[in-house]
Amino acid sequence: MAIVIVGLVLSNGCSTTCCKQKAAATSSSTPCMDVLARFTAPDVPAVGPVEQPVPMGRWTNALTPPNLPGNGLAQHPMLYIGESCNTIFLINKGKVIWTYSTGKGNELDDAWMLSNGNILFSRMQYVAEITPEKKEIWRYTCPTNAQIHCCQPIGMDKVLLIQNDLPPHLMVINIKTGAVEVDHVVPCRSLTDPKTVHPQYRRVRYTADGHYLVPALGLGTNGVVIEYDQNFNEVWHYNIRSPWAAIRLKNGNTLITDEGDKLQREVNPRGETVWELKPTDLPEQYRYINTQSCTRLTNGNTIVCSRGGSGKGPQLVEVTPDKKVVWVLQDWKDLGPATAVQVLDDPGIPEIPGESEH
Repeated sequence: MAIVIVGLVLSNGCSTTCCKQKAAATSSSTPCMDVLARFTAPDVPAVGPVEQPVPMGRWTNALTPPNLPGNGLAQHPMLYIGESCNTIFLINKGKVIWTYSTGKGNELDDAWMLSNGNILFSRMQYVAEITPEKKEIWRYTCPTNAQIHCCQPIGMDKVLLIQNDLPPHLMVINIKTGAVEVDHVVPCRSLTDPKTVHPQYRRVRYTADGHYLVPALGLGTNGVVIEYDQNFNEVWHYNIRSPWAAIRLKNGNTLITDEGDKLQREVNPRGETVWELKPTDLPEQYRYINTQSCTRLTNGNTIVCSRGGSGKGPQLVEVTPDKKVVWVLQDWKDLGPATAVQVLDDPGIPEIPGESEH
């Protein structure tokens, strides 16, 4: 069964476009930077009420190569997560200023800092929103044997996710009322084989024009990125081997991360490749070992996230449009693997779809 609403409305009652205009007039262009002091305030506990500390992996003894491009941890203020390390890291001015751990098990895949400072994240078994003071204010737990690998805020009161299951569901949940406002079955490889659940879907994104951009990772031999309108009519698709993430850029193109082929590919609406990055495009010492997502900055640079190899290889690599490496982060002492990063001083209000390209 599919329950669909047309025209998602943000928490202030405006459409996405209207809300965007009002937010631009009334809010800082980098609202996440304005709330960073909350994370180091005296009332922030070392361990939150439902936080479950986990030890760092064996990678902490790995050495950082000398003379890496950029400024190490000081390059960008950022929210940082990675598979195999169930800790959310908040970094500012070259230091980890706040962490939040979610205990043993699998796996952190998606995270957002909202303009009010709250953090929304997915952790395979659930999606949750927490405050800087480490209070959990909302959680959606998926059914047994189902999985969630993605989330996106739509305004302050709605969350988009895909629940991998038999069958998988694309859902929009109102976190204020608890109502499931969209529940739509999306394609899957099998309706009976539980082994096909894990690879079904990773990132889903709601675009500025109200469409759903859905990378289908595990539907068979080859993957596909599908764009649906609000009535779930397909309006665009792009075939690619194993799309882990896809983001709609402000120029109208789509930036896809292919996990299997370890590449970032930007394609235009006609499906033509206009930019592509592979590890072999980079000097050998800066090559990322694997990749699941990336983010596009306002200045046109792209930051590639890599889970690395348990202390081997860089976690983040930033390149210019002409593929010049300007920053390499390889810091296994302070951080774990990188699956996703949100750069906090890049302009845009995260909960307004289309403003944050991560």
